[in-house]
Amino acid sequence: MATSLMDRSLVLEFARVTEAAAINCAHWIGKGEKNSADGAAVEAMRKMFDTVAIDGTVVIGEGEMDEAPMLYIGEKVGKGGVEVDIAVDPLEGTNLTAKNMNGAIAVMAIAKKGGLLHAPDMYMDKIVVGPKAKGAIDINKTPKENMESVAKALGKDPSDLTIVLLDRERHQHIVKAARELGASCKFISDGDVSPVIATSFGTEGIDMMMGKGGAPEGVIAAAAIKCMGGDMQGRLVPENDEEVKRVHDMGIDDVNKVLTLDDLVSTDDVCFIATGVTKGDMLNGVRFTDKHAITHTVVMRGVTGTVRFIEAYHDYEKKPSYVKIK
Repeated sequence: MATSLMDRSLVLEFARVTEAAAINCAHWIGKGEKNSADGAAVEAMRKMFDTVAIDGTVVIGEGEMDEAPMLYIGEKVGKGGVEVDIAVDPLEGTNLTAKNMNGAIAVMAIAKKGGLLHAPDMYMDKIVVGPKAKGAIDINKTPKENMESVAKALGKDPSDLTIVLLDRERHQHIVKAARELGASCKFISDGDVSPVIATSFGTEGIDMMMGKGGAPEGVIAAAAIKCMGGDMQGRLVPENDEEVKRVHDMGIDDVNKVLTLDDLVSTDDVCFIATGVTKGDMLNGVRFTDKHAITHTVVMRGVTGTVRFIEAYHDYEKKPSYVKIK
């Protein structure tokens, strides 16, 4: 039987970290100040990390050390304990939060040391499917070929597929392929972690996610896919010589290398945690009452494949000041 460095009680402690981040930045929903919202999420996440029994290193974060007070790459977090690598996005969907639009989350992935790809801040071409289509994707093939392969694996006609992608001009070739097959496209404005996860739940009607988005977000999403048994491939897309050098510095000689799910997350000893900030398809957003802040969180464990949803009521009188209404 598989064992984990991170026991169940510790994994639930991680939920407290994203809950605090979501509550603190929720005060900025709809106020048009994305940087203030992001800063509030970072502040709460860092404070809560100090209460968790881990020796954590941030391998994907908000920036480099000179950009503090963000959770920077290389930062140490936790009060001591098991050694883990951490990928964080304290507020995935800063624009969504600023505009009070659906889908913003506070999210992180944790794996045993060395278990997460240290992806640089650049674009990554991605293709993601759920467990039933595992093995049916090949990022070297055309979008049309991949759609047809996934449809076959799912026992569907290609015209019954739904593909989610960021609403960007660079994805018109994917849209064209979908239209030729009669497939549906679901466009998102920002934040591709939640839609990636939807491919593996099977409850949101999403069959595939395709297109270019952030590489750090790709690794965080890959942790969830690993926990749920889906499949994912990626390829870094450097846009200048400096970014090419960063890829080479990672030990990747071929910038066109196909990154499999095991390249992105090399261990089953991985956890994924996300708390809704604004309402989304998978998670409810933070809600405030006279007495409570109410959060909705998903917690996944790769070792067991367990997915838990936690609805929590946080009492203002018994919580730290940063979760109270300001």
